[in-house]
Amino acid sequence: MIWTVELAATLEEAPWPATREELIEWGERNGCPQQVIDNLYELDEEDDTPYESIEEIWPDYIMKEDFFHGEEDDGFDYDDV
Repeated sequence: MIWTVELAATLEEAPWPATREELIEWGERNGCPQQVIDNLYELDEEDDTPYESIEEIWPDYIMKEDFFHGEEDDGFDYDDV
């Protein structure tokens, strides 16, 4: 399973909490890259407990809140990063 920030970011809008099957179905319907779908298929299928967020799938995922910047940083826009 290979995750990058770009791949994991495609799951930000997923319907959390969601089971493995729900995430796969959502990813296929929403045109996620094939590598994301492949990664989701590699998740443990025996446990049908819903995942609460992308951090449960990939703990190293960087959320917008993880970027530290001060109010003096006029013009900073996370979406430009």
